[in-house]
Amino acid sequence: QVLVVESGGGLVQPGGSLRLSCAASGNIFRIYAMAWYRQAPGKQRELVAAATSGGSTNYRDSVKGRFTISRDTAKNTMYLQMNSLKPEDTAVYYCNVDVDGRGYWGQGTQVTVSS
Repeated sequence: QVLVVESGGGLVQPGGSLRLSCAASGNIFRIYAMAWYRQAPGKQRELVAAATSGGSTNYRDSVKGRFTISRDTAKNTMYLQMNSLKPEDTAVYYCNVDVDGRGYWGQGTQVTVSS
């Protein structure tokens, strides 16, 4: 069994910053890709950023230059540094972790960008 837990969400003003964390624990042999998704009310879940075990990263266009994904392999943890936040970044952010070829989701953390 694998447990994935996100943290770090909250309410922030436009232009502000937040750092999300995602920790995987349990029966883990190897973690491959780790990714952040988000889902706004009434919209489909969308990929925000991903990081492979080889160190490659990719971002959706709307967050390039503002968000940075990173991983701490030793701790099975991933982070998402979000700067210059905009109201349109408001969503529930989910972590997805590929553990031994199987994907696991966290419960999500709410990010609200509002003045």
